[in-house]
Amino acid sequence: MTKDPYRYFRVEARELVEGLTQGVLALEKGAASAELVSRLLRLAHTLKGAARVVKQAAIAELAHRIESALAEHRDGARSVSDAQATALLQLLDQMSALLGSLDAAPVPANTAPDDPPSEPARDAVRIDLRELDSLFGAVAEAGVRCGAVARHGAALAGLRETARALCEQLAARPGDGAPAASSALTRARVLAEELRAALDRFADDLAADAQGVGSSVAAIRDVAHRLRLLPARSVFSALERTVRDAAHALGRAVELDASGGDVQLDGHVLMALKDALMHVVRNAVVHGIEPAAEREAAGKPPRGRVRLVVERQGRRATFVVEDDGRGVDLAAVRAAALARGLVSLQAATAWSLEDALALLRAGGLTTAGSVTELAGRGVGLDVVRATMARLRGGFHIRSVPGRGVTIELQVPISIASMPGLVVEAAGGAAAAIPLDVVRRTLRIEDAAIARTAAGQTIVHDGKVIPFLPLEHALRRARNPDKKRRTWSAVVVRGADRDAAIGVDRLLGTTDLVMRALPAVVEADAVVAGASLDADGHPQLVLDAEGLVAAAARGVEEGRDLAPAAKPPVLVVDDSLTTRMLEQSILESAGYQVHLAVSAEDALAKARERRFGLFVVDVEMPGMDGFGLLTELRADPTLRDIPAILVTSRSAPEDRTRGEQVGARAYIVKAEFDQGQLLRTIRRLMG
Repeated sequence: MTKDPYRYFRVEARELVEGLTQGVLALEKGAASAELVSRLLRLAHTLKGAARVVKQAAIAELAHRIESALAEHRDGARSVSDAQATALLQLLDQMSALLGSLDAAPVPANTAPDDPPSEPARDAVRIDLRELDSLFGAVAEAGVRCGAVARHGAALAGLRETARALCEQLAARPGDGAPAASSALTRARVLAEELRAALDRFADDLAADAQGVGSSVAAIRDVAHRLRLLPARSVFSALERTVRDAAHALGRAVELDASGGDVQLDGHVLMALKDALMHVVRNAVVHGIEPAAEREAAGKPPRGRVRLVVERQGRRATFVVEDDGRGVDLAAVRAAALARGLVSLQAATAWSLEDALALLRAGGLTTAGSVTELAGRGVGLDVVRATMARLRGGFHIRSVPGRGVTIELQVPISIASMPGLVVEAAGGAAAAIPLDVVRRTLRIEDAAIARTAAGQTIVHDGKVIPFLPLEHALRRARNPDKKRRTWSAVVVRGADRDAAIGVDRLLGTTDLVMRALPAVVEADAVVAGASLDADGHPQLVLDAEGLVAAAARGVEEGRDLAPAAKPPVLVVDDSLTTRMLEQSILESAGYQVHLAVSAEDALAKARERRFGLFVVDVEMPGMDGFGLLTELRADPTLRDIPAILVTSRSAPEDRTRGEQVGARAYIVKAEFDQGQLLRTIRRLMG
C-alpha cells in the first residue's frame, strides 16, 4: 500500500513560497526593514526544514540560498536592488517548479521522515480544495444521518404512547382475588411503569442528543463552506509578480494597486480567474503603459499604474482592471485586422473605437509588431473569453484614447460568505438581505405609504422611493383581512437608486454562507442564492438590484395604468425644497407637474395653458396664496380649476379664509402626509 508523503508539505511549502514572493516584491519597492527581512528569513528557514523532513534536498538547497541572500540585509540598512530581487524571484520560481513535480508522486508507506524542524506552527495554511470537496460530502452524509435519527425519535414517540396505554390498561384491570394472580398483576404494573419511565428518559435524552448533534453538524457545515472560500487577495501576489516581470522585461516602471482583497469567493472560481487576470494585467503593461519618456511628454507620471478593484455585487463578483496607459490604438487594431483579412478596407475605414473593441473582445487578434515572450500571439483575450465562458461570466472592454483601458470581468458567485439581515414576510417566510446593501431600517405608519395607480411609494431622506412588501417580491399572497397600522421596512441600495422593502419582522443579523441555486432552478431576479439557517433549513438570500428593480417595476407598471389624459398640476411655492418635494411625490404618482416660484408667475402660466389642479403655498413674497386664489376665482376660464392650499398656517381663521377664497382643501405643512395629499388630489381630479 502506498501513500502520499508530500500531502501536507505541498500545502505548507506553497504558502511559504507565496509569503516569500510577497516579501521580495515589497523589498524591491524599497520596503526594506529589519522586521520584514527577519520574517522572510524565518519563512525560508521553515521551508528548508520542512523540505529536509520529506527528503527534498533540492528545495532545501534553494531555501538555503534564499536565506544566504537575505542575511546581508538583516539589519535593514541596505536596500534590495532590482538585480537581487530578480535573483531571489528566480530561486522561488525554481522552487515552485519542483513543488509542481511533487503532485501525485506516491512512495512506499514505510518511508520514514527525519525529525521535524523546531520552527513553530503557522497560524494559517492553504487548504487543498480537493480535500474540502471530500469534507463537504462527509458533512452532507452526516446531515442525512441526523435526519434519520430524528425519524427514529418520531418512532420512539409511538412506543412511549404504547407503554402509557399499557400502564392505563393494567391499572384499570381488577384483580381476581387469588394472591398469586394479584401479586403477578402488581409486578406487571410495576414493570410497565418502569418501562414507561425508561422510554420517557430515553426519548428525552435522544431528543437532546439529536439536537446537539444537529447543531454541531450545522456548525461544521458552515465552517466547511467558509473553508471553501478564499479571499481575493490570494491572487494579488501572482498578479503583482506578473506586472513586475512584464515591466522589467520592457524596461518600464509599473505598479499594481489592488483593492477588495477581503472579498471571499469560491476557490475554484478564484483560481480559474487567476490565469485570466494574469493575461489582463500583462496586456495592460505590454500594450497600454507607455515608456517613461512618452508618459512624461504626455504630462503623466513616469511610473505607470495598473489598478485592480474586486467587488461583490449581489449574485456576481466583479474584477475591474484599469491602466493609465495610452488606450486602445484604433489605427493599430485596424492595421492588424486588415493584415489578418478580418475586415475589408472599406469597412475598416469607417470603423469606430467601439468596433475595434468588439473585434478585440472576440479574440485572436494582436497589435504587437512581433512575437515575444510577452505578446504577439493574440491569445491573451482568448484565455479571458474562454474562462468567462466556462464560468458563465462576461467581460467588457472600455477605452479612452490617451487615458487607458478598463476591462471588467463578471462571474456568478457559486458560494460566498457575508453578514446578512434576516427578515420575515407575511406567513412566516424568512429571507436574508446582504448587510452591505442595507442603508437603514425604518418603522413607518401605513398611512405614510402613498398608494396610487402608479404603485406604492414613501418619502425617505426627502426623496420619494418605491415601497414593495416582501411577500409581493416573493410572490406570496397576504391575508386580505389582515390590517396593519405600522410596517417594518428595510431601505436597500441598488446601483443607482434605493427602494424600501416592507417586512413583518426583523429577525436580526447573522453570518451567511450563500450558495448559488442549481442551474436547473429558475429563480426570480430578487433571489441571489440560498443559505441554510441554524436548523439546516434552506433560506433565500435576496438580491438588492432585483429588489429595487421589482419595486420600481411596480411603480412603472402602475403608472402605465394611470389615466393618460390628465391635465398637469401647477405647484406654486417660493421654497425650492417644498417645490421639489411636492414635484417628486406627484411625478412618482404619475402626474405631470409644472412649477411656479410666485403667485405672479403662477397667474402668467395659468393663462398660457390648461391645468387640472393648483397646489399653492400661502406665504410668498408679493402676492400671497390667498390673493392668488382670489385672482383665479375672478377669472371665468380658471375659476372651476380646484386648488389646494399647503401652508404652515394652522389657525382656524386661516382655514376659514382659505374656504372663503375658494380652496378645495387645506393642508398644514407641520401635519404633511403624502398619502393624504395624493388621496385629496385623486378626489379633486377624478
